[in-house]
Amino acid sequence: MTLSRVSVLGATGSIGVSTLDVIARHADQYQIHALTGHSRMDVLAEQCLLHKPAFAVVANAGQAVALQARLHEQKLQTQVLHGAAALEQVAADAEVDVVMAAIVGAAGLRPTLAAVRAGKRVLLANKEALVMSGALFMQAVRDSGAQLLPIDSEHNAIFQCMPGNYADGLARVGVRRILLTASGGPFREFSVEQLASVTPSQACAHPNWSMGQKISVDSASMMNKGLELIEACWLFDARPDQVEVVIHPQSVVHSLVDYVDGSVLAQLGNPDMRTPIAHALAWPRRINSGVAALDLLAVGRLDFHAPDNLRFPCLQLARQAASAGGTACAILNAANEVAVAAFLAGRMSFTDIPVMIEHTLSTITSEQVQDLDHILLADQRARTQAEKWLARRS
Repeated sequence: MTLSRVSVLGATGSIGVSTLDVIARHADQYQIHALTGHSRMDVLAEQCLLHKPAFAVVANAGQAVALQARLHEQKLQTQVLHGAAALEQVAADAEVDVVMAAIVGAAGLRPTLAAVRAGKRVLLANKEALVMSGALFMQAVRDSGAQLLPIDSEHNAIFQCMPGNYADGLARVGVRRILLTASGGPFREFSVEQLASVTPSQACAHPNWSMGQKISVDSASMMNKGLELIEACWLFDARPDQVEVVIHPQSVVHSLVDYVDGSVLAQLGNPDMRTPIAHALAWPRRINSGVAALDLLAVGRLDFHAPDNLRFPCLQLARQAASAGGTACAILNAANEVAVAAFLAGRMSFTDIPVMIEHTLSTITSEQVQDLDHILLADQRARTQAEKWLARRS
């Protein structure tokens, strides 16, 4: 069997670590071509020693020199590169077959788009890339013939429940709506008064999933589900009103597709990201992910209820941005990244997150997207405006 060569962008994060765990179980099928990391250099070094990639990419020259010396001491031939251009290089490299796009936030846009334009099989875990540049991104997929496979557990579940010809249009294939499940995060039963005093450590303590800090806070604010709603619209060519969010605390039903004949198809599994990673990595085959079999008798019950938009306004802000189109989603995403970073740093309260985002959206006019530079300019303007709001509040 020919080995598939894989570049893992964001190898030291939770998705990257899970990806390498799955790949290690199938060393006869996959070979690591490149690993990238931003700050966790000890983790990246250990990953390089274990997987022996041709390339490792870090953020800056100082990190590159230190990591290169460390790997040379171990007689490893891995070449260490640094910077944004190097990320794009290992994403688009002719030697690469599969790219795991798992860099968190707007920083993942350019390398993910580079992989798409190079026609790779792209395993999309970086939802912000599609949120920011949906029309441009999907056009690049069509132009290059890239395979785009979703890694978010919800979108991967939808993909598994969709008919093979869903690209013909939801109405034509008999899909009535998409039901996007959400755990509700750690604060799903908190009052508005309780939300005002929650701490970063509380927000990062997700009841079901093990995730990084940024995505954990997004889950707690429901912005993560808002970003996923936008992503679902682009992935499955759906209107915002065709995507409904449903709170499902057990995180066993990962999402559902509702058909016009009354059938509802759901994908179930234990809350472990190795399941969607293994699915997308091997698709259309199935391989062992290392995840335990789902025991429905142990689960016992499956609950569903509507989200509370008054307590969690971020979800409605994302829906409004999706309906507005243009650069609105890039503005939303940028403001949210600034807000989450400020909350984690103790510079603002949890309930200030949607206030900052709404202010930024109302201050900067959404424009029709022209090109990638236009999207990045909107992103920068939104960050500047959000920081100004924060400075005035300090």
